Amino acid sequence: MASAERLVATWMASARDEEIEEVITEISNDRITLLGIVKALGEYLTSEEDELRTKGVDFLSLVLSRCPANKLNRQSVRVLATFYCGKLDDTETIIPALKGLNTLTTLPACSPTEATSIIQAVFSHVRMRALIHSVRFQVFSIIDNLMARNRDALKALGKAFVAGYISLAEGEKDPRNLLVAFAIARVILIEFDISDHVESLFNITYCYFPITFRPPPNDPYGITTEDLQKALRGCLTATPSFGPMAVPVWLEKLTAGSVTTKRDTLQTMALCLPIYGSALARVSARKLWNSLKLEIFQPTDPLTEEEALKTTQALVETIYTQEEDAIESDDDVQGLARDVCEECIHILREPEKNQARPAIKVLCALMATTPSVSRFTLSQAAPYLVKLFLNPDEVSNRAPILLLLADLTNAARDSMPEEMTLVPMMPYKDEILGVFSVGLKAISSRIPALSLLRGLVTTKNLLTDQELEFIVHSVDEVFQSQETENNDFSDSAILEVLTTISMTSPRHILEQTLPMLFSSLPDQAPYRDAANERMACWRTLLALKTLCVHPELFETLVIRLTTKVDLICLPVTKRDTAEDTEPEAAYAHALLKTIADTLSAKVEAGHADVAKYIDRLVPGLYNLFIFSALQPEHSWIVIEHRLVRAAAEIITLVTQCVPAQRQANFVAAIFKVLSSGELQGIAEGLQKIPSNSQMLLFNESASTAQKNLLALFSAGVVTAHKEVLPSPPALDDFINQLLIWSITRTDHYLQRESAWHLISSVVNKHAETATAFLEDKLDTFWPRYIANAEVILDQRHQAIQAWVWISKALVVRKDATLTRFTDRLFEVFDDDEISWDAAKALGQIASADQILIKRHHAVIKILHAQKFVNGILPRIISGAQDSSKLPHEQTAYLVALTSLIKAIPKAAYAHEMSSLMPLFLRGLDLPDFDIRADVIDTFLAAAECDASERSLVSEHASTLVTYMLKNSMVDEMPSVRVRTAALQYLGVLPKIVRYDVLHPSKSTVLRDLAKVLDDPKRSVRKEAVDTRTVW
Repeated sequence: MASAERLVATWMASARDEEIEEVITEISNDRITLLGIVKALGEYLTSEEDELRTKGVDFLSLVLSRCPANKLNRQSVRVLATFYCGKLDDTETIIPALKGLNTLTTLPACSPTEATSIIQAVFSHVRMRALIHSVRFQVFSIIDNLMARNRDALKALGKAFVAGYISLAEGEKDPRNLLVAFAIARVILIEFDISDHVESLFNITYCYFPITFRPPPNDPYGITTEDLQKALRGCLTATPSFGPMAVPVWLEKLTAGSVTTKRDTLQTMALCLPIYGSALARVSARKLWNSLKLEIFQPTDPLTEEEALKTTQALVETIYTQEEDAIESDDDVQGLARDVCEECIHILREPEKNQARPAIKVLCALMATTPSVSRFTLSQAAPYLVKLFLNPDEVSNRAPILLLLADLTNAARDSMPEEMTLVPMMPYKDEILGVFSVGLKAISSRIPALSLLRGLVTTKNLLTDQELEFIVHSVDEVFQSQETENNDFSDSAILEVLTTISMTSPRHILEQTLPMLFSSLPDQAPYRDAANERMACWRTLLALKTLCVHPELFETLVIRLTTKVDLICLPVTKRDTAEDTEPEAAYAHALLKTIADTLSAKVEAGHADVAKYIDRLVPGLYNLFIFSALQPEHSWIVIEHRLVRAAAEIITLVTQCVPAQRQANFVAAIFKVLSSGELQGIAEGLQKIPSNSQMLLFNESASTAQKNLLALFSAGVVTAHKEVLPSPPALDDFINQLLIWSITRTDHYLQRESAWHLISSVVNKHAETATAFLEDKLDTFWPRYIANAEVILDQRHQAIQAWVWISKALVVRKDATLTRFTDRLFEVFDDDEISWDAAKALGQIASADQILIKRHHAVIKILHAQKFVNGILPRIISGAQDSSKLPHEQTAYLVALTSLIKAIPKAAYAHEMSSLMPLFLRGLDLPDFDIRADVIDTFLAAAECDASERSLVSEHASTLVTYMLKNSMVDEMPSVRVRTAALQYLGVLPKIVRYDVLHPSKSTVLRDLAKVLDDPKRSVRKEAVDTRTVW
């Protein structure tokens, strides 16, 4: 007891938290009882000094709030409840007393008897208007606790509790308190007898509608407008008794409210109407519709229009859902649905007018309500629109009528339940198909007719197989006609329809459309001057690429197009212009790209049939190119890099989808070709490659055509699974030979790039076993081919690119060896000949590529780019700022910086912007136009920045303006890309820098921009006009 008195006395003097914690510890260890604490507080609890009395009750409440619940039995709770209730009428102790009661009401030992006495005391003594919001929160929390744990005791109080709560809650404005108050009110409205207090409850809830609260900055409670709206709507939808009083409020808000208020009102109406019931909805229907149609036919914005349509649906559903079983025919649909439908159809008599669009939207909304209303709407609208279309007086309006009919068809399709077997559009199908046929023949109504057709073909179980056949035939005829050849919109609409059909009924496309398209492709390439024939080919290939994604159609595409490629590349008879291979090359490239693009779409869609083309497509491609490389008269095929790249793309797309087991044989066959030149098992096709032929790509005697084949072999290797790819110890000699070959014996970048891709893929997937190879590159390759100034400059440049690809293999897997590779690049920053190449290489290492990706089974670890940047960015910044370095070395650091920044996301360098800004400005003086453009692009990316970065831009505003003007002048800057970027950033500056900072530069900017208006490039002149307008 002495311990309790000491702790109480100490706390009363100091109000420290330590005493409270010590009391709780003593109570938990049964050394002090709660009763002992009350006795120790005796003189303070009854003191005539207000401050002491308040502190005494506050101490007890603090102890109670932290006291374990098992230390309080029913008797303790009863005594404490009586004590606290007695303190509520004391203005000095009411606040700590409410804190204590808040804790008591959460305890399991708080019985219905105590709950009743507590709520009665709160109603009797608490005057909410005299309390601050945090204390009022305690009151609402007490009631919320009692509602959760002793609801029956509150119900037993009957109407007295409801009246008491109304008096407490009335006039509350604090958002945190309102969230609790709305939750309490919802329970009262649902579970309590409110018959005598409906209007009062309506007043204390609907007075907050609509919510206009906007959270203040840095709100500690994080309460949003949406939180309050959701809580309030929970109250408004809790009882149908609010209905008669709510309707006038809605109408008032819709008439005089702002856009936000209208939208909130419409959303609330849609939720409340089903609760308030069909009787109220039917009585108020006409008044509500008159307000709703204003928001539909004269919308303030599209979102409000959409909400009004949803509310209209809710209104109609509320009225007709209960009557659904009683409605047997269209004549039974009376009231609002019939009136609205007739009103909208009356408006549709002038389909070309603006009001027709909202009218059809309303009809479509009605179709998404009840089945009876949907049937009635369709029975009225569909025949009317068909009749209107066939009216000779409305020939000029057929296009808008078809669009209206298309919307109606889509609505009918979307309103069908999943389990529904009867299709709503079935009774009108024949007439609508007739309308489609007529509309398709006229150019002016063709696209609307195709829109209508899309709705028909996407409706389940509507069209028969014969009707689909007729549709495909009709659409094919239009596509084939001369009228649409130069109409991209018609082509796109036609292909969309045919693609939709191909997804469900590919047979019709296979039997009708594809033969027509393939027959329009010539077996010989169009001549150089045959522009129309060439355009027709591109159009047909675009159609094939769009249509043939389906497995069955793609198989036909592969067979037909590869046959065409064979005929073009290896014709039976030579043409007169055989020496000019450009037409053949362009045509063959288009055919191969069509296959590649279609394959890409299939890979994106995850089609399982892609893998089978490792046997059906890839061997034929290898056969064509290998045969051509061995035949001097046909070697132009392999010399054409675009053909090789297109074929390599196809091989990559197919092999990345092949399982590892099948990939193993394929990759082994490729390495057999690369190591020994044996061609068996890799190529198969019409052209027979002599059995004794060898393909020794790396021999000095190998032709350019044969060397180009490495691109095809590399394409098949870079996608290999790790377990399929031979590991470096077995490949060391080969990849070393390949690396040296790539920089000493290659004729073109295609050959070098293919070699580097292959090496990079092998190193990435087997870095842990490639230690010897990597050490050799550091110890031998670097000093011999890169650091050696006696080596031919071109070879040094190429060796750095090879270094980049080896480093890329390491960076994506966060390999520790990478640091040593990047360190070597820094070492040559003082070498005038290659310093810029080495600097740019740092950015190239960080840049994304299409070889080392997950789809190619590369080893990639998360956040690898960020780790790389964090490792070298500080070093680059330090080097660029180090005045002790030679000027050309500092420049190399600037080049490295701009190259790196271009390759990484803004988040990776945003924290360094204060250090980077002066360096970027120096980068604008570099003679390399691409570097200047990259710097300005970085400025543009940083334009969407926070306040600190905008302040940084303001500091350098005048310098930035000067540089941008200088780089926007055609006399100073030949590069269109740089001039355009400079003007774009100049136009951004006034949006992110204060007016008073930029104002001194305004006259100079306007004067110089006037000169840019005479730029020879239209795109630059356009940017200059836009920028001048901003300034």
